[in-house]
Amino acid sequence: MVDTAGTRTESDSMGPVEVAADRYWGAQTQRSLGNFDIGRDTFVWGRTMIRALGILKKSAALANAELDQLPRDIADLVAQAAQEVVDGELDDHFPLVVFQTGSGTQSNMNSNEVIAGRANEIATGSRGGKDPVHPNDHVNRGQSSNDTFPTAMHIAVVLELAETMYPGVQQLRDTLAAKAEQYADVVMVGRTHLQDATPVTLGQVIGGWVAQIDFAVEDVRRADERARELAIGGTAVGTGLNAHPDFGRLCAQHISTESGHEFSQAGNLFASLSAHDALVAVSAAQRTLAGALMKIANDVRWYASGPRNGIGELAIPENEPGSSIMPGKVNPTQAEAMTMVATRVFGNDATVGFAGSQGNFQLNVYKPVMAHAVLESARLIGDACVSFDANCAVGLEPIHERIEANLASNLMLVTALNRHIGYDKAAAIAKKAHKEGTTLRESAVASGVDGADFDAWVVPMDMTHPSA
Repeated sequence: MVDTAGTRTESDSMGPVEVAADRYWGAQTQRSLGNFDIGRDTFVWGRTMIRALGILKKSAALANAELDQLPRDIADLVAQAAQEVVDGELDDHFPLVVFQTGSGTQSNMNSNEVIAGRANEIATGSRGGKDPVHPNDHVNRGQSSNDTFPTAMHIAVVLELAETMYPGVQQLRDTLAAKAEQYADVVMVGRTHLQDATPVTLGQVIGGWVAQIDFAVEDVRRADERARELAIGGTAVGTGLNAHPDFGRLCAQHISTESGHEFSQAGNLFASLSAHDALVAVSAAQRTLAGALMKIANDVRWYASGPRNGIGELAIPENEPGSSIMPGKVNPTQAEAMTMVATRVFGNDATVGFAGSQGNFQLNVYKPVMAHAVLESARLIGDACVSFDANCAVGLEPIHERIEANLASNLMLVTALNRHIGYDKAAAIAKKAHKEGTTLRESAVASGVDGADFDAWVVPMDMTHPSA
């Protein structure tokens, strides 16, 4: 009942509590708001997790109806309200933060209460309450927070990977692949140990970046496949108590239909509740991808360093002023943003790895923080790749004059002489050139190498592939 102060009384096993009249949630959500006010500005669940909860609850209602575990009219009301959750129409009614009960019970009950509250409004015109749709008896039929929340976690992660991370990474990867082909004939100084080395092509350098991305993404996809095995049907401890024997399997089929992604019930529900190794694997693969992206971003900013007193071999887009005090300064800001994202992903992975090790007996109670960390990493990687692509990668261009000048002065071109005069004589030529400040050719000729032979043997492009 709504009182004059604009609230209504809701109750749970702990007794009555006042809830704002315009909210769909009930007593358990309200209690969580007061008990877990931790990081509210930052750690409230986002759209993907809320959508996943809606998909799960709609699928559960449909499965229960098919199995005669719910009356069809009740299941239809639950499914209708849950679809509004999926569609984002009720996001304002999901106010809970990540740092709550480690099983995700409050967020599971938040979804149960909101869906029941909205279903009751559809049926009776009165918001909230438990009649005719009860949050536990109907919306949560055949379920426990211990199996529903990890199921929602996996749905959300698969969605975020598919819709945000993979497309963003693919966009950057395709741009770099095109650049690798475009600059296949640009020969430049290779560098190892931050020192000059034998030549490479810019296409080979960028192609190496592409290969790193491909490897890391394939690693994520393998872990992604494991995340498509769902805990649903395990209920409280993995035994399936109070759930129909076919509920988990059928619910997973409906989840596949509703989400557009293939899911299945996990083969071992005890492991699905007590450990979250699939998310640990996803997070670890995200870390590998972040490491590849950091390497790429760092290479770009080193190659672009200068513009006059650094390497200065790559031109990057000039997007904004780089300094509040130094006029005309332009910085590699997209590379810096990408590397900061990488460090955040590394931190998230540390959280996920540690949390994943903390299962005790039949339950891991670090579920919410694991889900949030993996979801955040997926979104950050995807967004950062789109930004880096649009504001940096598409505009990458070689500075030919600088590349050619650096290549011409590269003493490690002497390596081409090894097969003709031997390592020791070639080393002496390089050291002589460096000490005397002469060119490598001048030093070689002074050491007895015929100039025509030098020109035939030391061809930078020929040094970028195996010798015949």
